[in-house]
Amino acid sequence: MTSAYPELGLFIDNELRPGRGSGDRRVVNPATGDELARLPIASAEDLNEALTSSERAFAAWRRVSALERSNILRKAAGIIRSRVDEFARTLTLEQGKVLAEARIEMMAAADIIDWFAEEGRRAYGRVIPSRQPDIRFSTLLVPVGPVAAFSPWNFPAVIPARKVAASLAAGCTCIIKPAEETPATMLGIAQAFAEAGLPDGVLNVVTGEPAEISTHLIASPIIRKVSFTGSTAVGREIGRLAAGGIKRVTLELGGHAPVLVLEDADIEKAVSISAAFKFRNAGQVCIAPTRFYVHERVYDDFVNGLTTRAAALKVADGLAEGTQMGPLANSRRVKAMERLISDAVTAGARLTTGGESGANRGYFWQPTVLADVPETARIMNEEPFGPVAVVRRVSSVDEAIAAANRLPYGLAAYAFTRSTSDSIRLGQEIEAGMLGINNMMINLAETPFGGVKESGYGSEGGSEGLHAYLDVKLISES
Repeated sequence: MTSAYPELGLFIDNELRPGRGSGDRRVVNPATGDELARLPIASAEDLNEALTSSERAFAAWRRVSALERSNILRKAAGIIRSRVDEFARTLTLEQGKVLAEARIEMMAAADIIDWFAEEGRRAYGRVIPSRQPDIRFSTLLVPVGPVAAFSPWNFPAVIPARKVAASLAAGCTCIIKPAEETPATMLGIAQAFAEAGLPDGVLNVVTGEPAEISTHLIASPIIRKVSFTGSTAVGREIGRLAAGGIKRVTLELGGHAPVLVLEDADIEKAVSISAAFKFRNAGQVCIAPTRFYVHERVYDDFVNGLTTRAAALKVADGLAEGTQMGPLANSRRVKAMERLISDAVTAGARLTTGGESGANRGYFWQPTVLADVPETARIMNEEPFGPVAVVRRVSSVDEAIAAANRLPYGLAAYAFTRSTSDSIRLGQEIEAGMLGINNMMINLAETPFGGVKESGYGSEGGSEGLHAYLDVKLISES
C-alpha cells in the first residue's frame, strides 16, 4: 500500500466509516499492479442507513433555496480547484491516466459543479394562458426525489460530477456508487461537498459488490431516480430493475464511435485531432473515435499519418515525466486487446503499429492502428475500449453513412469534410446522440451528453441534464 493514497470507507451523513459487509476487494495501481488499498464492502444494513439518511435529508434539502444550494455547490467546486494537484495524483494512482489528463479532468469536474450551481437557479416554471379569466394555470419544476447513481472507472471525477451536481442543484439527494477500481476520487469530491457545508445525508457514497448495491438501492421505494453510466449489458439490467418501481432512468451506455473522413477533408487536421482524441486515457473513453471510414483517395495519407503519430507516443506510468499515454485500467482490458486484435489480423486486417503490451509490469498496451479491417472482424462490432484505431476504406458518402449507422450503438460520431452540404446531410442522417464535424469537442458542462439506440437514453450535462432530476407539476388555481 502507499501512503499517498487516501483512506477508503463508506461516506454516509458526511462521515467516513468502514463497511460492514463480508470481505473486501483490492484497489490496485494499474501502472504497477501494486495494491493501493482494500475496498470497503457495504452490507445491507449500511445501504439501508444510506437510504434512510437520503430520505431524511431530502425532506429538508428540497426546501433549501436555489440560491443557497448554488452557493454550496460553488464552494465545493472552489475546494476541488484549490486541491487539484492532490486530487489529480489520487486519480492517476487508481485509474492510470496521465497526470496532466487527471488534472484537466478534476478542473472539468469543478466546472461542471459550478455550471449546475448556476443552472439550478434557472429551473423556471411557466404561466399558461387560461381559457377562463378566473382560473390561472402554472407549472413548477420540483425535485424528483432521492437518486441512486452508478459511475464507471474511466472518468472517476467528471462522470460522477455530472450526476451529483445535477441532482443536488435540482434539490434531490443522491447516493452514488463509484467504480470498485476508482473509489477514492469520488470520496474526495464528497468530502469537498461536506466541507462546503452540504447538510448530512444529501450526498452519500457507498462501495462494494455492484450487483448487490444496485439491486438493493433500486428496489427501495425511497429511490425515485436512477442514473447509470456503463456497458449496454449492465444498462439493460439497470433499466429492468428500475421498471419494477416505474422509476425515471438516465442510461449512458456503450458506443463504438465512427469517424467519416470524406474525400475533401483536411487530412492533416483529421489525423491530428483523431490521434489526440483516440489515445487520450488510453482509448478508454465511451465517445472515443474508433471506426474510421476513410475515402479511398485520401486513405493512404490518413493511415500513414495516424500510424506515425501513434507510434511516436510515449507510454509509461501516468505519474512519470513526459508520459503521453498511461496504462489500461485493469487486466480485463489487456485481455480484450489481445483477443480483438488477434481476431482482426486473422480476419485480414493489417497491423501498422502497436499490437502488443510492451511492458513487463502493469496493464499497458501500445497505441495500435489496424488498417483494411473487414466489417466481419469482432473489433468492428464490439467496442474495444482501448488504444486501438480501426480503419476501413470507403468510396462514397453513401457508403460511409451506411457503415457508420450499421451497428446498434449511437452515442458519438465524427466527420471531417469541407462541404457544407455534406455537413448538413451528416447532421440529418448519422444516428448518434452527439456528432462532431471537423472537431471532436462534444463534451462540455453546458452541452447535453447522451446517446440513442442501444447507447442509452436521456442526457447528462446541459439544461437537459438538470431537467432529468425535475418533475413538472401543473397547478390550476381560481
